[in-house]
Amino acid sequence: MNPLLPAHGVTAAERLVAALVAGRLTVAVAESLTGGSVCDALVAVPGASRCVRGAVVAYATDLKARLLGVDAGLLARVGAVHAEVAAAMARGVRDELGADVGLATTGVAGPDPQDGHEPGTFHVAVCGPDGVVGTVTRRPGPGDRRLSRADVRASARDAVLALALERLEPGPRG
Repeated sequence: MNPLLPAHGVTAAERLVAALVAGRLTVAVAESLTGGSVCDALVAVPGASRCVRGAVVAYATDLKARLLGVDAGLLARVGAVHAEVAAAMARGVRDELGADVGLATTGVAGPDPQDGHEPGTFHVAVCGPDGVVGTVTRRPGPGDRRLSRADVRASARDAVLALALERLEPGPRG
């Protein structure tokens, strides 16, 4: 946790903005299933303009290739809901928007499956100056059938913010 912020009542977005500013880093976000909510969480933090470069909401698969540089062959082979696609989106938005760090989300919010993936499936990735530094994959469990679209999207938003914090905040790593 960033020692500049109190531990109680501080959001992940606030912590991430503080870590980025402290590290003199910038961030860009590529979003699919989250539809802009990751960037929205970041820009809601006062001082976010010191680190947020921008975001690309590439909801349609072809836009992932055209705007973010995701390999069209990869998309044809594995579809849009895949860990490699999330990693490529994070790398692409970082490069295209000229940021130090790229965040990405892709998945299925539901209610219907997509490309053979059940609703609740998502992949998030973080890419730093040295390449992709982490990905998280979530697949729905038996009790997840009741998750709403909003729940899935919020879970993906929270997962990418947590992954970025894990990689960027000072302190011991598990």
